[in-house]
Amino acid sequence: MEFLLIIVSAIFVNNIVLAQFLGICPFMGVSNKLSTATGMSGAVCFVITLATVVTYLINKFLLETFHLEFLQTIAFILVIAALVQMVEIILKKISPSLYQALGIFLPLITTNCAVLGVAITVVTKQFTFGGAPHMLGLAQATVYALATSLGYGLAMVLFAGLREQLSRSNVPEAFKGLPIAFITVGIMALAFLGFSGIV
Repeated sequence: MEFLLIIVSAIFVNNIVLAQFLGICPFMGVSNKLSTATGMSGAVCFVITLATVVTYLINKFLLETFHLEFLQTIAFILVIAALVQMVEIILKKISPSLYQALGIFLPLITTNCAVLGVAITVVTKQFTFGGAPHMLGLAQATVYALATSLGYGLAMVLFAGLREQLSRSNVPEAFKGLPIAFITVGIMALAFLGFSGIV
C-alpha cells in the first residue's frame, strides 16, 4: 500500500513538472513532436531513476559516514553529469536518429533541475506514511524516482500530443507558439490538481 501511495502521489498529485515546476526547459523545448518527446521522456526516466539510486547510495555510505553532507550538491551533479554522458553515448550507438532529434536537449539533462531535484528530495525530505514521518529506504527511493520520472514522461507525452494538435488548429495569431503552449500547460496542471484528493 505504501508503494502504491508513493506511485500515485509522484505521478499524479505531485507531478514534477505540473505541480513542482521542475524540468520546464526540456519540457517546453522538446515537446513539439510526439516522437522526440517520447525519446526524451525515456532518457530522463532512465537518468532520474539511475541517478537517484546512485546518489542515494553515495549519500548513505559515503557522505553521511564521513560527515561530508555539505558536498551533497556537488557530488550529485557530478554523478548526474556522468550518467548523462553514458546515456548520450548509448543513444548515439543504438539510435542515431533519436540522438539527432534530441539535439542540444540531451546534454541539457545534465542541468535538468528535475533530475537533481528528485535526488535531493529523496535524501533530505521526510515522507509521511501511516501518520509517522520517516526517510525513504532504497526500495522506496527507487520507486519514488521511477514514479516521478514516469509522471514527467506522462506529462511530456500528453503535452506533445496536445501541441501537435494545436499546430494543426486555427489558433489566433497573438496566441501562436509559446503563449498557447503555456496556457495549455496551465490547464494540464489544473487537471492534474484534481488528483490531489486521492492521496
